[in-house]
Amino acid sequence: MNKLSYMTAEGMQKLRDDLEQMMNIERPSISRQIAEARDKGDLSENAEYDAAKEAQGLLEMRIARLQDTLAHARLIDESKLTRDGVQILSTVKIRNIKTNTEMSYIIVSESEADLKHGKLSISTPIAKGLLGKKVGDKVEITVPSGVIPFEIVDITF
Repeated sequence: MNKLSYMTAEGMQKLRDDLEQMMNIERPSISRQIAEARDKGDLSENAEYDAAKEAQGLLEMRIARLQDTLAHARLIDESKLTRDGVQILSTVKIRNIKTNTEMSYIIVSESEADLKHGKLSISTPIAKGLLGKKVGDKVEITVPSGVIPFEIVDITF
C-alpha cells in the first residue's frame, strides 16, 4: 500500500480498535482451533485443521493490511481546515439538477467511508468533483452511469 491517508481521530481509533480485536481475540481463538484440530490426529485429511489454517492466513493478511494503513495514516488537524469550500470533513448537501433530489454527504478519508451513514470517500468521483466548490456552484460529475449535474445547496463543517 505505502500510500499516505488522512483520517479523523475517530476513524484512526476505530482502526486501532479493530486491530486490537484481531490481535488479542481473533488470533488466539484461531490458534486454539488449530491446536484442537491438531489434537484430533492425522492432519493430511483434517478439514477442521485446513479451515483453521486458512482462517489464520486470512486474519494475518488483514492484520498486516491494517498495520500498514495505520503506519501510513496521518491525523487531520481540523483547526487548520479552511471554511471556504468543500473539503475533507465537510458535510455537503447537493441537489441532482435533473431529478431535483437532495443528498447529504460527509467527505471522509477512504478508510472511513461508509455510504450507509452518509460518509463519502474523498477519492470517489462525486467527492473529487465537489472539492473546492462553494454553495450555489453547479458542477457536472462523471460517474459510472453517466454525467450528473449537481448544485451545491449547503456546506457545514
